[in-house]
Amino acid sequence: MAELSDNPALAPLQGPSPALPVAVAFSGGADSTALLLAAAATWPGQLHAIHVHHGLQAAADDFARHCETVCAGLNVPLHQVNVDARNEPGESPEDAARKARYAALAEAATTLGMKSVLLAQHADDQVETMLLALSRGAGLPGLAAMPQRFLRNGVHFERPLLGVSGVAIRAWLAGQGVSFIDDPTNADTAFTRNRIRHELLPALEKAFPQFRDTFARSARHAAQAQELLAALAADDLAIVGNPPAIRELRKLSRPRQANALRHWLRTAHQCAASAAQMEELLDQVDACATRGHDIRIKVGTGFVQRDGDSLRFLPVMPD
Repeated sequence: MAELSDNPALAPLQGPSPALPVAVAFSGGADSTALLLAAAATWPGQLHAIHVHHGLQAAADDFARHCETVCAGLNVPLHQVNVDARNEPGESPEDAARKARYAALAEAATTLGMKSVLLAQHADDQVETMLLALSRGAGLPGLAAMPQRFLRNGVHFERPLLGVSGVAIRAWLAGQGVSFIDDPTNADTAFTRNRIRHELLPALEKAFPQFRDTFARSARHAAQAQELLAALAADDLAIVGNPPAIRELRKLSRPRQANALRHWLRTAHQCAASAAQMEELLDQVDACATRGHDIRIKVGTGFVQRDGDSLRFLPVMPD
């Protein structure tokens, strides 16, 4: 097996070490296989693999057996977690699967005593995420795409391959003599992300060969700007209150009201308002000059409504 140093494309794993012991989220696909091989060579004896069994495909059991074979050959302990990734009404299948996957990874890592979890998203995935965000009219959080590191459910997640192209990963993997799974759903252009991957990225490669680097730079700029807006929102909410007092909220400019309200919904209620919902909410706050003015607007999975002198978020309870 080739050494990690044989391909500079995977040099991110030779940088600062994550907190050990560490787990790799291992699907059996090309990207997570390359990450697992490189991590096993870098941190022998400090590595576990976690396979999330979504149960969404008939071949899911075959994927799990493949992962068992690869991990046994590397002498890396494998832990399988089964999740129900079916989407709720109004929720996209991709979002449902992603939420279920991260929750399962965090729970498994905590149970196993892992300090970090490595994810195999790479530079092409980052570009796809940005293009998806642009197609949906996203703001800075969407344009910032995927962070290199983040904390979820008390577990540190890292994406060490965000600066590496998918082509470079597969080129390195080709010399390792280890098979990987080609998930047939990745070729299904009924999914927007797959259309981006198979139709837009080749066009970008032809027109702008450096697009991965320039998109990554733009994502970093957006992330830095969003950090500033989040800090401003936290300062404003410290004055406005949580839940926000309408009188104090009305003292802010409309853009700062929107920034504070988005931050409140995101951090206190894990909810995001659409552009149309936020505009309607701001209009209602602007019109809320009297105690008798009611507010009740559908936002995300619940309602924002007036409760006395403040705004409250009421989630919709499932039947």
